[in-house]
Amino acid sequence: MAQESFLVGLIGSGIGPSLSPALHEREADRQGLRYLYRLIDIDTLGVTPDAVGDLVRAARDLGFDGLNITHPCKQLVIGHLDALAPQAEALGAVNTVVFEDGRAIGHNTDVTGFAASFARGLPDAPLDRVVQLGAGGAGAAVAHAALTLGAGHVTVVDPLPDRASDLAAALNRHFGEGRAVAGSPDRLASLLAGADGVVHATPTGMAAHPGLPFPAGLLHPGLWVAEVVYRPLETELLRTARAVGCPTLDGGGMAVFQAADAFRLFTGREPDSTRMLADIAELAAGTPAAGESDAAGVRG
Repeated sequence: MAQESFLVGLIGSGIGPSLSPALHEREADRQGLRYLYRLIDIDTLGVTPDAVGDLVRAARDLGFDGLNITHPCKQLVIGHLDALAPQAEALGAVNTVVFEDGRAIGHNTDVTGFAASFARGLPDAPLDRVVQLGAGGAGAAVAHAALTLGAGHVTVVDPLPDRASDLAAALNRHFGEGRAVAGSPDRLASLLAGADGVVHATPTGMAAHPGLPFPAGLLHPGLWVAEVVYRPLETELLRTARAVGCPTLDGGGMAVFQAADAFRLFTGREPDSTRMLADIAELAAGTPAAGESDAAGVRG
């Protein structure tokens, strides 16, 4: 008999405003499942990120079917798992843990989530030269996704030079030498002038970090702009880019498709991503909270 009841959760810091519970539970309700999604906030518990291993073990012992993992635990959790799916191993980060026969298996649906969103929202976008802002947890995932989609060359720009260099080196090890390089923020004007598109993977544009990640004058109509932030769905960067004539992609698709992939891993059921896209539009229209973090991993 197919399982009809599921208990899952999200481990992370400052996750109170996360939309993951609503996204998962709405889809489960439509499929006639009993589905409870719990938030396990390390800030509320008063524990450090290093406690993620204890929390995973406790969830397994309590009968959870799986967990989502977000900032700042995506890398730390790896040492406490029994196995990694190839995508998670290549990325060095886990955002989904499935409990199977007493074993904890790590997956990463951020990569597949962004890839599915990009393929749906910007299907004909040129990918020869891509500039990415941000080399944190979300940045690593979307850079892997861009190269998986066929990007010829990705330039990673981050205020922390070592973080950009480390990500570029990891991408080259996985995809082949010359596919990625670290770029200096002071070269952003020339980089964007010659790029096909820019992926924005920093917190700028969220409620606690309003504004643009770079001067509006660097945008031009030949540049597509993809956003990872999804609260609000229309960031100042997207509004400005559309006004200039740039094709754009909001962050809602990544949030939905990573959640849909996790839902599939937890339940074995096929989620309806079209319905979930309608859900995110409705849910994200609510008032965002300052400093929010969620399973899409914008911070990291």
